[in-house]
Amino acid sequence: MQKTISVVNLTAIRRNAQKIKSTVGRAKVFAVVKANAYGHGAEQVALCLQNEVYGFCVAIVEEGVKLRICGVQNTILVLCPPLCKYDCARAKFYNLTVTVNSVATAKLINGLPCHLKINTGMNRIGCNLSELEKILSVLNKNQIKGVYSHLYCAEDENACNEQLKIFNEAEKAVKFINKNALAHIAASGGILRGEKFFKDCVRCGILLYGYPPNGFKIKGFTPALKVFARRVQATNFIGSGVGYAKANKNYTMLSTYRLGYADGFFRTVPLGENNLCMDAFISQTNKSLLPVLNDAEKYATTANTISYEILCKATQRSEIIYEK
Repeated sequence: MQKTISVVNLTAIRRNAQKIKSTVGRAKVFAVVKANAYGHGAEQVALCLQNEVYGFCVAIVEEGVKLRICGVQNTILVLCPPLCKYDCARAKFYNLTVTVNSVATAKLINGLPCHLKINTGMNRIGCNLSELEKILSVLNKNQIKGVYSHLYCAEDENACNEQLKIFNEAEKAVKFINKNALAHIAASGGILRGEKFFKDCVRCGILLYGYPPNGFKIKGFTPALKVFARRVQATNFIGSGVGYAKANKNYTMLSTYRLGYADGFFRTVPLGENNLCMDAFISQTNKSLLPVLNDAEKYATTANTISYEILCKATQRSEIIYEK
């Protein structure tokens, strides 16, 4: 097999979910499995968790479709608002819950179940509080299943409290129309921020996969992903170069491994003899299968990025093996 090998520990993901459930008490849990479950494989992760969580969050309709096709029956919330009638038709056929962020979107979805997204300060997706009344007037109360927002700086308590004030007003307005609508503002950072952010639901993303959001430290969560590269060949060193560079020392034996920056790894992070190519790197290691990623947070620090990016990239050209 020429692909890299990614080993995903589903037991770790399930235990991480159970720890989140014990933390948030009565609040329902949405597991965030967008971007192929942060690189861990959305279908397998969702099937593993369908009896542990209330529902799932995906980024786009097609991600939700894949979950339905593989047999997931839970509520599936699509976080990006539909952009056309085709998105709405697909959402209706596969029983997906859509996001409404404007009057135009409220009209477009034509009766689909929805959660309203409120802009409380992130300024990414969501309506401002001043627009909410008009949006609510377009929707049928029975299609309004929830209202939510997102903390833009969960590590900043004051910023979170200011957002919560705005969201509380939106929640009050929405529940005046439909008292059964589910309110949620806490993603992983909000879960760690504390009980007053739990509301009716929480959305767990990076915590589910064993890593903390920015600005937080965690205990009792287990990283679920390891990535390995396969050795392609071992060769006697002939004294010229190592990859696309001149050798700065003498070697005896070098091994070539089938993993490069096209597999989602960074040229700026040393692997082997610091010679990461598009599809391979060279190392003095003499193993048939070489571990290249055990801790995405540590790797991310070296790459000057965040664990989310590493996880999403590291399995993009990989054969995923699931440990249950």
